[in-house]
Amino acid sequence: MNDAATFDFTALAGRRVAVAMSGGVDSSVVAALAAEAGCDVVGVTLQLYDSGATAARPGACCAGADIRDARAVAARLGIAHYVVDMEARFRKAVIEAFADSYARGQTPVPCVECNKTVKFTDLLELAQGLGAEALLTGHYVQRIMGPGGAELHRGLDPAKDQSYFLWTTTRAQLDYLRFPLGGLAKAAVRREAERFGLSVAAKPDSQDICFVGGGDYAAIVEKLRPELAMPGDIVDQAGRRLGGHNGVHRFTVGQRRGLDIGGHAEPLYVIGLDAAANRVIAGPRSALAVAAARLEGANPLGSLDGEVMVKVRSLAAPAAARWEGDMLTFAMPLLGVAPGQAAVAYRGSRVIGGATIGKTIPVSML
Repeated sequence: MNDAATFDFTALAGRRVAVAMSGGVDSSVVAALAAEAGCDVVGVTLQLYDSGATAARPGACCAGADIRDARAVAARLGIAHYVVDMEARFRKAVIEAFADSYARGQTPVPCVECNKTVKFTDLLELAQGLGAEALLTGHYVQRIMGPGGAELHRGLDPAKDQSYFLWTTTRAQLDYLRFPLGGLAKAAVRREAERFGLSVAAKPDSQDICFVGGGDYAAIVEKLRPELAMPGDIVDQAGRRLGGHNGVHRFTVGQRRGLDIGGHAEPLYVIGLDAAANRVIAGPRSALAVAAARLEGANPLGSLDGEVMVKVRSLAAPAAARWEGDMLTFAMPLLGVAPGQAAVAYRGSRVIGGATIGKTIPVSML
């Protein structure tokens, strides 16, 4: 029995399925497993950006060498493979939205927007147009059938769980999607890649923000919105000037590094951004404590209202909270919560929905 025996391909055997192939080890293993199970596999790779134009680093996805890797894997497996140019769509829906979010003083999560628009809307429609009965991806999440239909659950390996980035997935999309790797650890997936003799078996994992080279997101923002590179003031909570900055987009709530301020008895952090006034608001660490958040654009995958466990960052530990309408109240104050981030709610391992944080309410305002 191989490592991937946790996913049952029985219902898909002999049927056409589409596999989203990014050129990485995860999606390549999904394609190999589906082919081994007797599925009629069609691999689809989206070209999302010009890696030269965006200076994306090695280990990114959906450009250049990654497309060549996906082609090579498809050729080894003997499956059909298509490359679809989605650069214009990705630029508008993800990269420009990323820049606009920073321009508003927010902290965006571009992987959420990519999954919401390009991957689980455009790619899904493309898969259906190819006659596929399901779209398979390499995401580390689980699709489990419940009393009301397909449910989205955390990946079994907590170190690789990607459920935080998939909260915008709709119930209709879940009916069509499959996630064969959700019950596996990464080490098991690499063993499968070696078993199939795939050239990508040892390829590094892709980075969260695939189009940002060297981690310098500010350079991408300034390239798209050069007007943001404008000097402004760093002020305290009372509005008194403490220093200067070279663009609000270079700061996020909770940040300490980069604040050019001296002569204070305690360290200062970014506690707020006033993009309209081009001001960065600094204060002590205690001022970062957030008691509640007002939410926007909720996507319910279950009954959201009531007691939940919630994540406000992909790597954050779930925190107890109460979800009521568009208000999320934390059982204990949280640090590092910023507008633009996603709040994703869980009951047990199930994702019951999520929303974008529109406004935070500090403990001091209650």
